[in-house]
Amino acid sequence: MATISKIHGRKILNSRGDWTIEVTLKLSNGICVKTSVPEGASSGKAEAVFVNPEKAIKNLKILEKNLVGQNPDKQEKIDQKLIKLDGTKNKSHLGANAILGVSLAAARAAAADQKMPLWKHLLRISGLISKPRTPKLFINVINGGLHAKNNLDFQEYLIIPKSQNIKTSIAIGTKIYQELKKYLENHFGLGSTGIGDEGGFAPKFKSNLEPFEILGKVVLKCGFNRKVLYGMDAAASNVKIGKDQLFKIYKNLNLYYLEDPFRETDFGSFTKINQELSNKTLICGDDLTATNLKLMEKAKAENAINCIIIKPNQIGTLTETLEAVSYAKKWGWKIVVSHRSGETEDDFIADLAYAIAADGIKLGAPARGERIAKYNRLLEICG
Repeated sequence: MATISKIHGRKILNSRGDWTIEVTLKLSNGICVKTSVPEGASSGKAEAVFVNPEKAIKNLKILEKNLVGQNPDKQEKIDQKLIKLDGTKNKSHLGANAILGVSLAAARAAAADQKMPLWKHLLRISGLISKPRTPKLFINVINGGLHAKNNLDFQEYLIIPKSQNIKTSIAIGTKIYQELKKYLENHFGLGSTGIGDEGGFAPKFKSNLEPFEILGKVVLKCGFNRKVLYGMDAAASNVKIGKDQLFKIYKNLNLYYLEDPFRETDFGSFTKINQELSNKTLICGDDLTATNLKLMEKAKAENAINCIIIKPNQIGTLTETLEAVSYAKKWGWKIVVSHRSGETEDDFIADLAYAIAADGIKLGAPARGERIAKYNRLLEICG
């Protein structure tokens, strides 16, 4: 097996026009791979810490010095070394952006060295399942909250094609997205189809519930009313609506999927809504759990959720990400792999979602290159 011979980085722009880093990792046999690191605007307090991109790039020299000569296929050993070198609980010393960039690049390099698709390598090293599976698409078609400059309190309005066939799901999603654009232009005016951070449309609405009324009309017009489910990421840590009112809203929406319905520290409200709605709704933790095993254990003990968002950059290494997935599966939670609002063209999470047989994947709208790259990767893997 080839070994790591060089690691270096450079600044690149993410989809919001903010600086992030791209990590290049080279092996002794000449194989060279690149990984870029996304970042969220709506971030949980428990997430691993990103340092200034210039500092992260400098810190890559420390990581290179300690990883040269290492076998990239020894993912857990590499990640444990990264964690030890940082020495903090939240990766604030060397930076989760530097650490994650190297961790994911090592996996990509190991896959390339063995001449296998990344998903197959992830399937092998995780040992979680025997057979991969295409995730359902959780498609964000209307943006609000911190992801848009409109008047919506809630962050993401989602359509979820029921099909497990990726071509069919993407066809349904793109048709609805295109028809939604026409509807908004016809009823809200030509200036209504500007988009938010994740590609969803972001006009001003009469209320937080009007987007679902419109989506219902558009889906019906497309003939997909029996082929689509609805979901929402409330991102309630950034919402100024009282929790009693939030309870009333959620109970009346009849959603298949509800993410972060209350503030990230309000485990009690999560438990209450989970007890009342879990028979028909996925109550999903994102900021609540932050792909962090300690927070996941608390959520499990309090029966706060039945579904979890998995984001590698919330925790900072691939090994810790896979550990979180392992426990979520053990506890019977549904798993949704997710992008971030400040994305790059890197498509790692598409391979990850397929390799762990995730129940769903959030990639944003079928628009903008950084989102499309991941949809296209899923088509390549599963199509």
